[in-house]
Amino acid sequence: IARSVRQGMEEANLLPHITAAVTRFDGMDYRSIASVPDDDQRALRWVEEGAAIPQTQVKTQENLVKLHKRGRMLVASYEAIRYQKLDLFSVTLRQIGAHINRMHLEDAIEVLLNGDGNDNPAEAFTVGTEPIGGTAGTLTYDELVDFWGQFEPYEMNTLLVSGDMMRQMLKLEEFQNPGSLDSPLGAALLRTSALGGGTLIGLDRRYALEMVQGSDVLVEYDKLIDRQLERAAITSISGFAKLFTGAAKVLKLK
Repeated sequence: IARSVRQGMEEANLLPHITAAVTRFDGMDYRSIASVPDDDQRALRWVEEGAAIPQTQVKTQENLVKLHKRGRMLVASYEAIRYQKLDLFSVTLRQIGAHINRMHLEDAIEVLLNGDGNDNPAEAFTVGTEPIGGTAGTLTYDELVDFWGQFEPYEMNTLLVSGDMMRQMLKLEEFQNPGSLDSPLGAALLRTSALGGGTLIGLDRRYALEMVQGSDVLVEYDKLIDRQLERAAITSISGFAKLFTGAAKVLKLK
């Protein structure tokens, strides 16, 4: 059962494409680390012989990152188990795995948009409002270029987009590249219905998000003899932490 659920979680799994690191943690509350250097601290300046070397401080975050349990109970009668082929149950288990992974993705998007509780929401831009040009409600390549320009010193290498935004982008002349879903700006395009309409998230996946796993897929079984039912509880615990706030930004149509 656990193997089939994992297969469902891995099918069309976007999390590896938006997370910089995966931390395994035995607990329900996790405290991440943060380093917020200014422009002067980012520069590796000359150090005279015997002089003190400039420092970059790494500290633990003020607030904890909460981990969430996602799961589903699979209930099957003795007859269903006895007279049906195992392949049919594998399909159901893979679907449960896909649903669990979808919930984890929604958690990740929530953290990218609004932060992990440490006052670190993503900076949001709107089409038609400085510094993004264009007309509110309409997306052109010029607005994507303006958005791309906001990422210095990071690199916008991933675009997480809603379905309606993906349709608009793929209709642009600059995106007419058969067989490839990479944007002309060099960013991988990832479509998901877990993101609200008229919204895209640009991120530098090397620095934006940390995934914290409290447990892998856990499966427990029991039987209800009086009703001849077998049950399997399938759960997974995870949470997400923001690493560098400037590595993720949001663009809205209006």
